[in-house]
Amino acid sequence: MSGKRSFGRFLRENAVILLFLIVTVLAIKPSGLSLVYIGQEMITRLGRDSFLVLALLLPIYAGMGLNFGMTLGAMAGQMGLILAINYNIIGVSGLVFAALVSLPVSLAMGYLCGVVLNKAKGREMVTGYILAFFVNGLYQFVVLYLMGSVIPVRSKAIVLSRGYGIRNTLNLDNVRLSLDNWLPFHAGPFTFPIATFLVIAALCVFIIWFKKTKLGQDMRSVGYDMHVAESSGVPVDRTRIIAIIISTVLATVGQIIFLQNMGNMATYNAHDQTSFFAVAAILVGGASVKKATIPNVFIGVILLHVLFVVSPGAGQKLFGEAMIGEYFRQFIGYGVIALSLVLYAWRTRKEADRLREGLRGGAAAAEGGAK
Repeated sequence: MSGKRSFGRFLRENAVILLFLIVTVLAIKPSGLSLVYIGQEMITRLGRDSFLVLALLLPIYAGMGLNFGMTLGAMAGQMGLILAINYNIIGVSGLVFAALVSLPVSLAMGYLCGVVLNKAKGREMVTGYILAFFVNGLYQFVVLYLMGSVIPVRSKAIVLSRGYGIRNTLNLDNVRLSLDNWLPFHAGPFTFPIATFLVIAALCVFIIWFKKTKLGQDMRSVGYDMHVAESSGVPVDRTRIIAIIISTVLATVGQIIFLQNMGNMATYNAHDQTSFFAVAAILVGGASVKKATIPNVFIGVILLHVLFVVSPGAGQKLFGEAMIGEYFRQFIGYGVIALSLVLYAWRTRKEADRLREGLRGGAAAAEGGAK
């Protein structure tokens, strides 16, 4: 009986991973893609996306759920890249320049986001999502109207023909693949971006170390129970703001890494899906609103992006239309987030019911003993 209960618990806790694994395996053969091609794509996408997904961990530890407000950091990173192109700073130096220039903006945006989320405790995810829309309006105003008119722009190649505002699409040739190609390692048909993986590994080490610090322990206490943490002397609001600030800064760096791999930037909407796909990836990896680990990040990135790679080919083979696969990506992304949140709510309710039954049983036993 206990074995059946354990198996049922395993299925409940890993339902999203198992569902994705089954769908992905079934889609590989109809896609017509070779395992070598899929493997190289996974190596590339691990380097491209993992840093962004890792940026979600600290707010989860602090009990703030999935940080949809990380889009604010992505916008700050894009502004840094625009300035790097403007001043023609090339290679890794351009990436470092973009990160340093965007750091004050991401710190300010992270603080703003943390303050707002503290006013909306218990509704952080939807609040962060809406806040991203608000800040997106400010970003559009700066990039579309202020750059070239109020903010000097040296490079005429990135300015719209009217004389101000940045072009819709920017070519990132000056920094394209500069980090990925810094320390390439070739093993058979595969190429590994060692420098990018080292940066990601450094972030993993930082997160592991940070969890052991006093501030990291405070975040976990706040995430476990805000009221108990506050009673213990933990500055709850301050701790939550720090978690969001760090997440926003990491999202800035992650967006810069992502875009240098892509090699071009859609100036006005490259950030739109940043939080959406990062959240989808970590949920696919088995994380929840309250619990996430570093392995969840890498499992999720691999599973989500294998499906993204094979779905257009599978759609073409099965339905005669590759766009079916493209629509399937959007459906899967939104579906994963919805399914994960529903399962989390269901598990939370089940756990609450189990605790209530235990308390009733204990009370009944105590009453029987008194008689």
